[in-house]
Amino acid sequence: MSAPLSFEGKVVLVTGAGGGLGKEYALAFSERGASVVVNDLGGDIKGGGKSSAAADKVVEEIRAKGGKAVASYDSVEDGEKLIQTALDAFGRIDIVINNAGILRDRSFARTSDMDWDLIHRVHLKGSFKVTRAAWNHMKNQKFGRIIMTSSAAGIYGNFGQANYSAAKLGLLGLANTLAIEGQKYNIHCNTIAPTAGSRLTETVMPPNLVESLKAEYVAPLVLWLCHEQCEESGGLFEVGAGWIGKLRWERSQGHIIRHKNQNMSPEAVRDQWDSICDFSDATKPATIQESLQTLVDVLSKLESDEGVSANQTSSMATATVGSGINPAEAVGQKLPETTFTFTHVQCVLYALGVGMSTKDPDYLRFLFEGHQDFSCLPTFGVIPSQSAMMDGGLSSLPGINIDFTQVLHGEHYLELYRPLPTSGKLTSQATVADVLDKGSGAVILLDVNTYSGEELVCYNQWSVFVVGAGGFGGKRTSEKAKALLPPPNRAPDAVVIDATTRDQAALYRLSGDWNPLHIDPSFAAMGGFKAPILHGLCSFGFAARHVLKHYANNDPSRFKAIKVRFVKPVMPGQSLQTEMWKEGNRIHIQCKVKETDAVVLSGAYVDLHAAPEDSPKDLIQGGALESDLVFAEIGHRIKDLGPELVKKVGAVFGWEITKDGKTAAKWTIDLKSDSGALHKGPCSGKADVTFTVSDKDFMEVVQGKLNPQKAFFAGKLRATGNIMMSQKLEVILKDYAKL
Repeated sequence: MSAPLSFEGKVVLVTGAGGGLGKEYALAFSERGASVVVNDLGGDIKGGGKSSAAADKVVEEIRAKGGKAVASYDSVEDGEKLIQTALDAFGRIDIVINNAGILRDRSFARTSDMDWDLIHRVHLKGSFKVTRAAWNHMKNQKFGRIIMTSSAAGIYGNFGQANYSAAKLGLLGLANTLAIEGQKYNIHCNTIAPTAGSRLTETVMPPNLVESLKAEYVAPLVLWLCHEQCEESGGLFEVGAGWIGKLRWERSQGHIIRHKNQNMSPEAVRDQWDSICDFSDATKPATIQESLQTLVDVLSKLESDEGVSANQTSSMATATVGSGINPAEAVGQKLPETTFTFTHVQCVLYALGVGMSTKDPDYLRFLFEGHQDFSCLPTFGVIPSQSAMMDGGLSSLPGINIDFTQVLHGEHYLELYRPLPTSGKLTSQATVADVLDKGSGAVILLDVNTYSGEELVCYNQWSVFVVGAGGFGGKRTSEKAKALLPPPNRAPDAVVIDATTRDQAALYRLSGDWNPLHIDPSFAAMGGFKAPILHGLCSFGFAARHVLKHYANNDPSRFKAIKVRFVKPVMPGQSLQTEMWKEGNRIHIQCKVKETDAVVLSGAYVDLHAAPEDSPKDLIQGGALESDLVFAEIGHRIKDLGPELVKKVGAVFGWEITKDGKTAAKWTIDLKSDSGALHKGPCSGKADVTFTVSDKDFMEVVQGKLNPQKAFFAGKLRATGNIMMSQKLEVILKDYAKL
């Protein structure tokens, strides 16, 4: 167990500490060694009256337990007096908890000037005055921790609390600025929005709820945020009942309404309102610089005349670069066939480009053409398919009139049907599988099949996002899209950290992606980047080879497929951290930049073929599930009889298998789309019916020992959704269950 957090030698000021949350904070800090200034004016919840009794009582309780505390009876509007009390008693001030507050609830129409001013004086101005008085002391000692107390009313609004809500949200703005200004002085400032039983909440909550929301469930968060080990600053947290959640701003991609040499109109705003308010691909700006960068990008587009020209008719005034997208024309269109001729040189160059090195002798089989097991890395399969994107053939297709400067690689799926050759000629055929309208942009799914002669070698699905090309009235989702899957809710089973080099992007681009964004600083700056960035497919290659080495002993014949979503760019020289979770032959992965903890690949997984030595007995050892064997058999049946089963069943079944009362595995049997499929994990769309059953009970049903109807009524087998669909399971579970 890690060492307990200590505040020995630290001096804490807690305002409004005569009761409720403030009292709990004061006691908690004292118990862990802090010297505490207990501040409380002693008034009522409306700000009237004054008494020393509340603060004195808390001080006495702390001292009775051997702690150090003094009382302060001054108003928070006299902030310097509160800080002086700390300095006189203990010689320093380290932590300020701005907790004091009052209520003067009125509907907005009945709110008087006094109601408004008094709330702001206590909550907002009081926190300002106390914190300002402590600020220079914290700067000089290069340490300070500050807590601002906001409220759910400040975040979301609440009837009858216009004055209170405004002040509470104002505290968040104050805290965010203090976090920025205090950064270089090791002064951290965070905001909490607690829900707890107190004098204030008892006026708006039923008594039984007030009783259950104890102040002691909030204090641990406050103590952690104020400890010297905690690096959090500028955060906003809701907390209550033992639960803590962090909040952040989210912004839609928005829509450019104005175009060069063309007036804006309210009608244009009206007509693009759905796009303006579409959060499906929302951004999460964390700084004012990130916020302003969007406007810089917009101005750049307008100056480059990428908008609609002024001579178009008024009926086209709101059209965007996406107005030329017509799914009915585009879907099913084939691009011209492309040919890729290569030797061992390209295979080795690609391996070096995704970080392989002769420092690791295990990688020699991918770097030396004379090695007895010389092989091509499986993810090299993206290279012959990329010409479909790079050669601009997409722009020649009917129904796709887009601005290629706004194209982003959003997701990628690669599946191999046999190990890749190390030289030869490959041909690729690309087809537009689907076009989706995401509001703020369009998604084009491009399926690319690659052949060696007549033999299908691999399949790629490029998911490209075209910024600003949405709003054409198309569908938002597609069953043809290869689904992303979240990792299991547990710590990773394995983590690999691998440093990229400063020249990683320069090396990777030699495999065919010549975009100057990855090498030219001036071009990167035009895209809003401080320096050239790494190719997303380079990070993709790093993560895939991490899995291949850790779970497949670098055997390329074990590799089946990989799916990723590209989230954020990587700067050459940063380290990639691949986190891996093994679920049977599926390895869930998440890739981060180690230095920043930013996720760069998400919803990702690698599917492996079972090792030759794997046996059914091996599969159920080490805490695995007996039901895995049944689902493996179901998978074989779907592979052999997929189209026939889809025709007979036409449904999607979700399974949640539990063990020891906890979810141990999730399976999806898809007999609705294409040739059917089985995958381990939750349904990416919506299952027609979902079953929950323990591994033991599942096997008893399978073996005929437990009647499924009796299991259902006994609560051993739960089903949600269209339960009548369960009758169709007999087609696929025949000889295994009587469901």
